[in-house]
Amino acid sequence: MPPLPSEHIVKSYDEELARLTGEIQRMGDLALKELEAAIAAVVERDSDSAERIVESDKEVDALENEVGQDVIRLLALRQPMARDLREVMAALRISSDIERIGDYAANVAKRAIALNRVELVRPVFSLPRLGKLAAEIISEVLLSYRDRDADRALLAWARDEELDGLYTGMFRELLTYMMEDPRNITACTHLLFMAKNIERIGDHATNIAENVYFIVHGTQIAQTRRKGDNTASVVAKVGTGKSA
Repeated sequence: MPPLPSEHIVKSYDEELARLTGEIQRMGDLALKELEAAIAAVVERDSDSAERIVESDKEVDALENEVGQDVIRLLALRQPMARDLREVMAALRISSDIERIGDYAANVAKRAIALNRVELVRPVFSLPRLGKLAAEIISEVLLSYRDRDADRALLAWARDEELDGLYTGMFRELLTYMMEDPRNITACTHLLFMAKNIERIGDHATNIAENVYFIVHGTQIAQTRRKGDNTASVVAKVGTGKSA
C-alpha cells in the first residue's frame, strides 16, 4: 500500500530539518577551522595564510544566507509548532552566532598581518592557549547541537568563565609589557584586540549552548552565566598605580 500523503509531508519536513542542521554544522566546522588557522598564522607569522583566512570567511557568510532562506521557507510552508518551531528559530540564532565567530576569527587573521610588520613580543605565545580553549568550547557546542545533547551544551557553557579568566591574565600580561617598554605598545595593542576577539568568540559559543539547551528543554538555562572577565579592575588598578 502506498504511503499516505501525510507520511510524505512528514518525511519531507524531516529532510528539510536535516538539511538545516547540516548547514549549521558545515558553518560551524568552517568557523572553527578559521579560528585554528588564524591562531597558527599569528604564531608562524604567516601573512599569506592570514589573507586566505580572511577571504575564506565569505563561505561562512554564504552558508548563513542559505540558513536564513531555509528558515523563511520552513516557517512559511510548514508553520512549525512546539519543538519543531524551537528547532527552526534556534537554527537562525545559531547561524548568526557562528557567522560572528567567523568574523572574529577573520579579525584575528587581519591583526596577524599587521602584527607581522612589527617586532615579535613574548605575549604572542599566550594567544594559542586562549585560542585552543575557545576552539574546544566551539567544538563541544557543535557536537551538542548535532546530538541535541543539553548536558554537553551546559558543560561547554560553563567553560566560558575559564576562557574569561585566561583572557584577563593575557590582558594583564600585555599591559605590563606596554608599561615596561613603550616600544611594545604597537605589537601588544594588536594582541589585545586579538585576545578580545577570542573572548567574544567564547561568548557566541555559549549563546549556541543556550540555544541547544532551549531546543531540548523548551526553557532557558536557569543559572546565571558567571563571567571571569576582570579586565576592568585590572585597568582600574593600573590607573591608581596599584599592582595589576
